[in-house]
Amino acid sequence: MKVHALFDPATYTLTYVVYDEATRDAVVIDPVLDYDAGAAATSTTSLDALGAFVAQHGLRVHFALETHAHADHVSGGAVLRKRLGAQVIVGARITEVQRTFRGVFDLGDAFAIDGSQFDRLVTEGERLEAGSLSVGVLETPGHTPACVSFLIGDAVFTGDALFVEDYGTGRCDFPAGSASALYTSVHERLYALPDETRVFVGHDYQPGGRELRFETTIGASRAHNVHIRQDTSRAQFVHLRESRDATLAPPRLLFPSVQLNVNGGRLPPAHANGRRYLSVPLNLFRPATEDDV
Repeated sequence: MKVHALFDPATYTLTYVVYDEATRDAVVIDPVLDYDAGAAATSTTSLDALGAFVAQHGLRVHFALETHAHADHVSGGAVLRKRLGAQVIVGARITEVQRTFRGVFDLGDAFAIDGSQFDRLVTEGERLEAGSLSVGVLETPGHTPACVSFLIGDAVFTGDALFVEDYGTGRCDFPAGSASALYTSVHERLYALPDETRVFVGHDYQPGGRELRFETTIGASRAHNVHIRQDTSRAQFVHLRESRDATLAPPRLLFPSVQLNVNGGRLPPAHANGRRYLSVPLNLFRPATEDDV
């Protein structure tokens, strides 16, 4: 099994192509559709680079695997479905996330909250067969309720649940996020994997300006992760995580990302004038007063 990483510096996101050199079977994890916030424009630069790698190696991509509905970049899953015939897969608890954000963005009753925008919803212990590749599903909620990690061979792809040791873990302050749930996901589930298990993370924010790192191991994480080691208690982690989250600004692409990603990465339907629109809720984090009008 080979793992090829593509890094999007605009959002610090890692996309992975996991493939079997012999059979050319492949899956893609967390593909990125580029989004220019200033121009409110999508583009496919990242997906074009991914597609070039797939074509160069003659790969057959079975699945686009989403670790969760991302809040910092737009999913390229819907584009990969069109271009490569890949099925878009996400955790079954995406329905909870859809229910929450249908209200936030006032998407209306016509917006489905049953996960039907995706090709398959997966739960704990399921296996996905991608030709010669076998993908296991491990539910790892906390960052969002619908977070899953994917086990392939000797590797686990953790999305925003667990980062490399010097950056820690994902934030838990989005709606229905839970630092306690993330502690369970990491300390009791991911850390139950063998020490030699390779860990491929969803983001690398390169603290201190260091070089890009996207791979570690369960053993290194248990011993050295700055947020949660094997000897970290639940109370210690929850206090640290919640205190840190209180200082963080919302992700720059929060509104377009979540709005599109709960829809499976699909763009909203066109209006009568042929244009597509996103909603931006004003003062979501600080309710407006008469002085704001």
